[in-house]
Amino acid sequence: MTEELYYEKLNWFKENEKPEVVLFITDNEPRTRIVIAWQNTKISISKEITPLNTDIESEVWDWLWENTEFSLDELSVKSVLSSYDIEKRIKPLIANRILYPDGTVNSFVQRYLREQVLKLFDAKHKKTATKRK
Repeated sequence: MTEELYYEKLNWFKENEKPEVVLFITDNEPRTRIVIAWQNTKISISKEITPLNTDIESEVWDWLWENTEFSLDELSVKSVLSSYDIEKRIKPLIANRILYPDGTVNSFVQRYLREQVLKLFDAKHKKTATKRK
């Protein structure tokens, strides 16, 4: 199997995202940390991609992850969570298709996180502007 098939299947999942998965990370700092760190973690496709013998959606998703390599230790360092916490929390993030095996995340989650950051900057700006008066 080629990388071309890998990316073809991955793109299908990206084109069929579900917005409700955002609720899975709201008000959950450890999960949010993993999502943020995921985007800065070195991820690669396995050198020898295993054959894909199914069209069943959940099995294709599992196949993508079986052919993905990354370091839990690196993710642990970048998220400031223990390896145990990462192992415990990453599985639901993968199962709910929040993390993608190419180092990206669900676009609805990405937008939500950006909005949260903008709110923080806006609040900080308003607070600073009030102090200057």
